[in-house]
Amino acid sequence: MLGGARAWAVWAVGLSAYVVAVLHRTSLGVAGLDAQVRFDIGAGTLASFAVLQLLVYAGLQVPVGVLLDRFGSLRLVVGGAVIMAAGQALMAFSDGITGAVIARVLVGAGDAMTFISVLRLVPQWFPGRRVPVVTQLTGLVGQLGQVLSAVPLAALLAGPGWTTAFISAAAAGIFVAVVALVALHDSPQRRVSSGEALTLRQLGSDLASAWRHPGTRLGLWTHFTTQFPGTVFALIWGYPFLVAGEGLSRGTASVLLTVFVLTGMAAGPVVGVLVQRHPLRRSWLVLGVIAANALGWGLIIAWPGRAPLAVLVVLVLALGLGGPGSMIGFEFARTFNPPNRLGTATGIVNVGGFVASLVSILLVGLILDARTGGQATYGIADFKVAMSVQYAIGAIGLIGILRTRKLARQRLADEQGLIIRPLREVLAERGWFSGERIGKH
Repeated sequence: MLGGARAWAVWAVGLSAYVVAVLHRTSLGVAGLDAQVRFDIGAGTLASFAVLQLLVYAGLQVPVGVLLDRFGSLRLVVGGAVIMAAGQALMAFSDGITGAVIARVLVGAGDAMTFISVLRLVPQWFPGRRVPVVTQLTGLVGQLGQVLSAVPLAALLAGPGWTTAFISAAAAGIFVAVVALVALHDSPQRRVSSGEALTLRQLGSDLASAWRHPGTRLGLWTHFTTQFPGTVFALIWGYPFLVAGEGLSRGTASVLLTVFVLTGMAAGPVVGVLVQRHPLRRSWLVLGVIAANALGWGLIIAWPGRAPLAVLVVLVLALGLGGPGSMIGFEFARTFNPPNRLGTATGIVNVGGFVASLVSILLVGLILDARTGGQATYGIADFKVAMSVQYAIGAIGLIGILRTRKLARQRLADEQGLIIRPLREVLAERGWFSGERIGKH
């Protein structure tokens, strides 16, 4: 039966791989200030590391989605873990920019293979009524990886140092790869599942069909708009903002990043239950999350000088809702696409948030460099100006959501035969505006 103890065990194995993937993804955030000293680089170059990592991640989402439909979750989860471990090992011993760049490319490539592969396990192992909640749990419990980077990894950086910290991260990657290889199963019926071989023509057709459906694009814009504020904060700029901008200690900054993660974990199940019970109101939840993120940063930017700790807590609580909100995008992909192209549609959706994140990260870094002349001497005013660029990115995503939501509703109505046309058009078809009707009535 779906959803039993075996299902939870398999899901836990996949989830552990995703937790470690998030650790790898966010490791540069807590190491940002150390990386600037180690590689003698400014904010713009540091941002380019994260942008390159996210560019690789986003660029591989659709190809990985296609591979997932073809080869299943097990092989991709194991491969992704090994690739990320190699990247972290390279970063541990890199003293120059070239090695660091290659390391972040490897991390981005392995990360791209992990999340959607774990998501693919959920509908295979759990009944449909549980899928929204388990999907939320997957995304949010996985964010424990940010806690691992914010606390143990940060402690290793401050203590034993750079090499020990990144070698430890690589070891964690190898460990979960071995566990997945031993215990992960693609479905209750098969340990390794393989889809039908795809021709280029069929591949193009599946991609086009997934993209043409406005529900898929609604998922993409949902992910685009809700995910990037939290990703920008957790992946690279949150830690420098809190330490260099707001003047907090490294320990306090790590605690706030942990609160950010725990907020998402607490809100995720609630959002999952709401999506399960009110599937036709999912987009309103998304709009609420967007409003919370905008208000959180608005409070910080409007506050004169450095904000007190209580206001910073409000910010991280607001940003913590972004993860649960972004998971609704995958629900749009799941409910608007057939199972045979679910991996492809999920990959398309997952591109959204990371494209928005990489653009925002790069713009923040460029603005900081422009204001400080490339020196790592940031003040709170510099961060306020730089972080304001997120409003422009969010506005683009909001327009995309409102437009595709309307199109998705129209498409759903057409498919269900619930086409509602203007009354005048219906009456005209029935002759109410003809001369004969006017004469008789």
